[in-house]
Amino acid sequence: MARGSTRPTSRDVAQAAGVSQAAVSLVLGDKWRGRVSEPTAERVREAARELGYRPNLAARNLRLGHTRTVLLVVPALTTEFFAGVYTGAARVAADHGFGVVLYPSPEGIGPARDPFASAQAALDGVIASSMAADALTAIRGDQLPLVMLDSDPDGSLGAATVNLDIADGARQVADHLLDLGHRHFLHLAADVASWTFDVRARALAERLAAAPGTSLRTAYAPITIDGAHTAAEAALTAPGPRPTALVCDDDKLAAGAYKAIRRLGLRIPDDISVTGVDDLALATALDPELTTVRLDAELFGERGMRALLAVLEARTPDHGDIPVQLVVRASTAPPSAS
Repeated sequence: MARGSTRPTSRDVAQAAGVSQAAVSLVLGDKWRGRVSEPTAERVREAARELGYRPNLAARNLRLGHTRTVLLVVPALTTEFFAGVYTGAARVAADHGFGVVLYPSPEGIGPARDPFASAQAALDGVIASSMAADALTAIRGDQLPLVMLDSDPDGSLGAATVNLDIADGARQVADHLLDLGHRHFLHLAADVASWTFDVRARALAERLAAAPGTSLRTAYAPITIDGAHTAAEAALTAPGPRPTALVCDDDKLAAGAYKAIRRLGLRIPDDISVTGVDDLALATALDPELTTVRLDAELFGERGMRALLAVLEARTPDHGDIPVQLVVRASTAPPSAS
C-alpha cells in the first residue's frame, strides 16, 4: 500500500487487519498466544507485511515497559468540564494502578509541542477530546493505544470512541422550547470545527424543521463571554423578526448572550428564553438561573478510561452513548403575546 513518505503505524495495521491496536501489539510483540487466535495473528502479520510496517523498537520497548501512565489531551482548561473529565478518568485509573497526566492543548485546538520531548517519557495510552485532536500528531499520541472522546465513531481512524448523547440533548432543548410555544429560534453556535458541535446543530435543525411554522437562524461565536456577547447582540439586532428563544452551544456562550440581551433592554425569559449546554457552576450563578443540558463530565472521564483499559487488554470497549439531561430553570418561559 503506497503511503508516500508517511510511515505506516500500528493503527494502520490494525485497520487493515480489522483488529484493535492492542491485538497488533500482542501479535507483533509475540505475546498473542492464548489471547489472540492463530488466524487473527496471521492476518495481523500479513497486514504488517503488506504495509511495510516496521515497529519503532525504541518506542515499543518504552511502551511495553508498562509505565502505567496515560495522557489525557483536552482543549485549554477554560471551564470546569474538562476538570471533571480528568477527575473521572483519574479515579478509574487509580483503581487499576495507572496514573493520568493532563495535557491541555494550546488554544484549545491546533498543533502542540511534545510535552515529553525532553524527558523521553513513555506512555501506555492516550485519551483525547476531539477538540484537541490536532495535538495528537505532534505528541505522537496517534501512534499509541487511543480513545477519542466526543468524536465521530466513523471518522476516528479506528480508535475507540466514547460519546455523550449530545444529539438527544439538542432534541430535549428543542422539545422543551416547542412545548412552551416558541417558533422563532436563534442558535448561538460555537465557532469551533468539531464533530460534537456539528451533531448539536444537525439535531436541533432536524427537530425544529419537523415542527410547523418554525424558523431558525444561526450565529457563530468563539467560546468566550465577550465573543458570545458580540455575536448575540449582532444577531438580535439584525433585520427581521426577533427570535423568542436563543439556543446556546455552551453555558459560557449563554452568559455572553445574557449580557447582550440586557444591553438591548430585553428581559430573560419575558422577551427571550435562553438555554445552554454543560450545566457548569456558571449556570446557577446567572440571574435568572439557566436552563441547560447537564453533561456528566466525571462519568465521561470514567468511561474514557475504562475504554482505554479495554483497548490495552485487547477487549472490545463498552458501547452506547452516555445519557444527558435537560435541567429546566428560570431562563425559559412561553413567549410573550406581543
